Amino acid sequence: MPPLVEVRNLKKYFKVPAGLLHAVDDVSFTINKGETLGVVGESGCGKSTLGRTVIRLQAATAGQILLNGEDVTHVSGKNLKKFREKVQIVFQDPYSSLNPRQRIETTIMEPLANSGRHSRSQLKEKTSNLMDLVGIDERLRESYPHELDGGRRQRVGIARALALNPEFIVCDEPVSSLDVSIQAQVLNLLMDLQDQMGVTYMFVTHDLSVVRHISNHICVMYLGEVVEMCPSKELFTNNLHPYTKALLSAIPSVDIFKPMQRVPLMGEITSPINPKPGCRFAARCLYAKEVCSQPQKIEEVSPKHYVACCRVREING
Repeated sequence: MPPLVEVRNLKKYFKVPAGLLHAVDDVSFTINKGETLGVVGESGCGKSTLGRTVIRLQAATAGQILLNGEDVTHVSGKNLKKFREKVQIVFQDPYSSLNPRQRIETTIMEPLANSGRHSRSQLKEKTSNLMDLVGIDERLRESYPHELDGGRRQRVGIARALALNPEFIVCDEPVSSLDVSIQAQVLNLLMDLQDQMGVTYMFVTHDLSVVRHISNHICVMYLGEVVEMCPSKELFTNNLHPYTKALLSAIPSVDIFKPMQRVPLMGEITSPINPKPGCRFAARCLYAKEVCSQPQKIEEVSPKHYVACCRVREING
């Protein structure tokens, strides 16, 4: 079965006074139907830009985006509208992403009404079904966003994203602004919805504990590039790229018999504006050598495990 989402050599550059900012640079991946791809990395690495570009909220500079084998990179007009009914996004901030002047019922109903496929009675019924699906009490239909807590607001955002039965949803750090107890509720809701509806996720986050819980595969980004990509379990048991090791070493440990062993990152962060060829992590890497100044291509070093690092390729032959 072909993948639901396929991204090939995707690039997204922004013009700035100093030149071109390489927000996403030559990124490729696939996501199978009903699975979740986790995208992790520190702030500013291009995670959110990647997600927004994949669903065409931002136009790609170069590369291809395929949905069910169909190239949707440059579709427009009616074809773009059809594509956008199949893909949705859950935003990071559940307050600023909701219209403060719209009641909860209206917010969830809006995409259904815009589709023009439902009568007034059907809109009411489908809105009620969506509220029930994500766990929003019926008594909150007439409430405004400011009357709800963060968890309920994010449930409204999820219900709105599900309104048109999308095949693919980008979750852009959907739990980062929530309390830990509420984070677990929202994550479990997303996983339950995936089991019920077969929806496919791209889950953007900087929290490695969260991405481990929800993802089938994980790709690690650094300054616009994917430096490591593999199944979720593999990343936590056999991580190879020096940047991935540093990220994982920062996860707090409560095991007194296995204390944290931080991998320090020294040096200056490379500028993403007109970056020079070569490994962008080399300036902070403990193992950097002269060969790291050459372009680093991401390659498969073991089954389904891809790494962009010359040192790893040497070790693995």
